[in-house]
Amino acid sequence: MTATAAEAPPPERPRPARRRGVELSLLVCAVLISVYGYADVGLARSGAVPRDALAYGAGLGLLALLAHLAVRLRAPYADPLLLPIAVLLNGVGIVLIYRLDLETPGDRAAPAQLIWSTLGVALFIAVVVLLRDHRVLQRYAYISVVTALVLMIVPILFPAVNGARIWIRAGGLSFQPGEFAKILLAVFFAAYLAANRHALAHTGRRIGPLQLPAGRVLGPVVAVWLISVAVLVLERDLGTSLLFFGLFVVMLYVATGRTGWIVVGLLLAGSGAFAVGTLEPHVRGRVESWIDPYASIAAGDGPSQLAQSMFSFASGGVLGTGLGAGHSILIGFAAKSDFILATAGEELGLAGLTALFLLYTLLVAQGYRAGLDLRDPFGRLLAVGLAAILAVQVFVIAGGVTGLIPLTGMAMPFLAQGGSSVVTNWIIVALLIRLGDSAREPHPETVEPGVIARAPGPAGHGGPADPAGHAGSGGSAYPAGPSAAEEAR
Repeated sequence: MTATAAEAPPPERPRPARRRGVELSLLVCAVLISVYGYADVGLARSGAVPRDALAYGAGLGLLALLAHLAVRLRAPYADPLLLPIAVLLNGVGIVLIYRLDLETPGDRAAPAQLIWSTLGVALFIAVVVLLRDHRVLQRYAYISVVTALVLMIVPILFPAVNGARIWIRAGGLSFQPGEFAKILLAVFFAAYLAANRHALAHTGRRIGPLQLPAGRVLGPVVAVWLISVAVLVLERDLGTSLLFFGLFVVMLYVATGRTGWIVVGLLLAGSGAFAVGTLEPHVRGRVESWIDPYASIAAGDGPSQLAQSMFSFASGGVLGTGLGAGHSILIGFAAKSDFILATAGEELGLAGLTALFLLYTLLVAQGYRAGLDLRDPFGRLLAVGLAAILAVQVFVIAGGVTGLIPLTGMAMPFLAQGGSSVVTNWIIVALLIRLGDSAREPHPETVEPGVIARAPGPAGHGGPADPAGHAGSGGSAYPAGPSAAEEAR
C-alpha cells in the first residue's frame, strides 16, 4: 500500500443534520396522519370535524417537537426512524381509543391516554438528555434486578382486577409496576450475560447435542428468571410471564450463540403452558375459549370476546369499514386495551393492519440493527433485549386476538389503552435511541506515526485490530466491532 493510498480521506459519514432533517420530516407526516384520523372519526360519527381536533394536533405536535429537539441536541447520530414510528403509533392509538370513547360516553379514555403519553415523552426526553453513556447502566445491574423483583411482588398485596393481581390502585389512579420491571430485568440480563458470555459459551457439561453452562455461572440468572415467572404466575399475569420467558431465551441465545437454547425454551414454554392451563381455572377457561371460540354461541350465551374479535376482523375485509364505522365495541370491557387490534382490523382493514405490523417490524429491526452496530457486549445485549420485549409483546397480543395462541392479556405497544404501558414503551424507545447514537457516533482513532495499518491478530486471540476484544472467540453470537466501511453507513 502506498503512502498516497494511506492518506486518502475516509468515506464521508452521513451528517447528523441530515439524519435529524429526515426525522423532522417524518414527524410532521406522523402528526398529520394522526390528526387526519382524528378528524375522520368525527366526520364519520357526527358529520363534523371534532372541535378539539386542532388542540389534539397541537398537543401531539408539541410533544413530537420537544422529543425531536432532545434527540437533535443529545443524540445527533441516532436512528431517524425510531421517534417518528413511536409518535405515529401513539397518535393512531389515541385516535382508535377516541373512536371507541364515542360508544361509551361515560368512560372516556383518550384524554387520560394523552396525559400518560405526555408523561412518557417527558421521561423519553429525560433519558435522552441525562443518559450520555449507556454503559453506566451496567454498574447498576443488581440494583435493577432487586428493584424489578420488588415491583413485581408489591401488587400481590392489592386486590385482584379482572382476575389478575398486577395493579396498584391509589385513589383514582392505577399503576402496573410489572411494565417497568421488564426494562430493569433486561438491564440485569444484559449486564450479567455480557460479563459471563465466554463462560456461558465454552464451559459446562454436554448432554446430547446441548452443552449446558456451569451451574455457578448460569445459576444466578436462572434463579432470577424463575422467581420473576413464579411471582407473575401467582399474580395470574401470564402474558408478562411469557414475555419474560421469551426475553430470557432470546438474550441467552444471543449471549452464547447456541441454538439449542431455543429448542429448550420452546419445550419449557410448552410444558409450562400445559401445566398452568391444566391447574389454573382462569387460564383453563381461556384455553377452552381458544380451542372453540364459538362454543358460547352454540350454548346460547352469545359470542365470546375472541369470537367477537374474529367477527370484527372478518367484517373489515381488505380495506376496512372506515374509521368510526365498525362495531368492535361489542367485544366488551377490553375493547380499548387487549382487543384494540380488532378495532384497527375492522375499520382499517387488512391493509391498515399490515401497515401497523410493518411499523412494528421496522421498530424492532432498527433496535436489532443498533445491537449489531454497537462495539460493547452490554450495549449489544441490551439493544437486542429491548427490541425483543417489543417483538414478543406484539406477537403475544396479535396472536391472542386473532386466535393463533390463547389470550394472555397484554397491551399492544403504544396502541392500546394503558398508562404504564405507554410510559414504559417511550422509555424503551429512548434507550434504543441512545444505543443507536452510541453505535453510530464517530470515534477518533489514534494511529502511531509511520504505521499505515495494523495486521489483524490471530483468530481467537483478539489482536490489535479487534476493538471489541473478543473477535473469533468461538461459538458466541457477538460479531467483531464494525469496520470503518460499515461505520460510514
